[in-house]
Amino acid sequence: MLRAFTARRIATAAAYGGGGLTAVGGLTFGLIMMEARMARRLILATPNGDPPVADGLYGGRLPGEPLSFVVLGDSTAAGLGVHTAEETPAALLAAGLSSIAGRPVRLTNLGRSGSRSAALEDQVTRALAVVPSIAVIMVGANDVTGRVPAGESVRHLAAAAERLLAAGCEVVVGTCPDLGSVKPLMQPLRWFARRASRQLAAAQTIVAVERGARSVSIGDLLGREFAADPREMFSADRYHPSSRGYAAAAAAVLPSMAAALGLEPEEHDVLPGPRYGQGVLPVYLAAAEAAEEPGTEVAGARVAGRERGPRGRWATLLRRRQVGAAAEPGEGPTAVAPGAA
Repeated sequence: MLRAFTARRIATAAAYGGGGLTAVGGLTFGLIMMEARMARRLILATPNGDPPVADGLYGGRLPGEPLSFVVLGDSTAAGLGVHTAEETPAALLAAGLSSIAGRPVRLTNLGRSGSRSAALEDQVTRALAVVPSIAVIMVGANDVTGRVPAGESVRHLAAAAERLLAAGCEVVVGTCPDLGSVKPLMQPLRWFARRASRQLAAAQTIVAVERGARSVSIGDLLGREFAADPREMFSADRYHPSSRGYAAAAAAVLPSMAAALGLEPEEHDVLPGPRYGQGVLPVYLAAAEAAEEPGTEVAGARVAGRERGPRGRWATLLRRRQVGAAAEPGEGPTAVAPGAA
């Protein structure tokens, strides 16, 4: 419940210009900063290089006009940590979407390593030039590590979602991953990283759903599954996901993309909301629940025909059945070029 109210406060701060900061004592802050510098040195000691370029046409042998699909965000969106274009989350999503839609998908990946949420403004401007049908936004980790106030972060996300939705583009937000599972982080930095990333993820869900987008908790990226099998799920730098890790994230996001485009029926397994009826909650409570359950989608809902109740917009928690996100042989990008449109 505390996380729910914290997320609501952050989202409210975003609306009114506040920062949503959490204060820590001076001694604790000094220790955290020292540990952060040490963790950064360990991560940078194994550079990954540039992420593969995955832009192009997927499912080119299929009939029909290509769907325009854009990916925005940071190094996770860009696919840093893998070696081939087909292993990036954008390529996995494009190939999977093409298979579900039965038509080609043209991918434009605008995600860039090191990007914070403030970079979304420029990325959206470039995305709108290719007239996207759907956009996936994956951002937030660099805001946490860069100590950007959460309220400021979600303001940028809200603005990005509003612009895309106004242009007729469906939006799915992959929320901030759980940074508490990054191996180079020690206590108490690990605890603060987990707390900050989950708070930001919940606040991202609130502002996304309030504006008509969907969110998917991708705590899987750096969450329990990664903690249980770090050698397989992390790349060599022990920070960014491996190909297996990105596949897990794509499998969580793809069903929500298909639903947003009306390609899959709205049949789902619903998580119970014990106080508000099955799966339906005020959005700030749904956001807090989703931050704790990787792979959970939050989308707008109606109760008695109304989108909003006395405690804000209604939202539903969904656990969609995952579908394969891998390309069939020969169904990778048929044209690879940066910024392909």
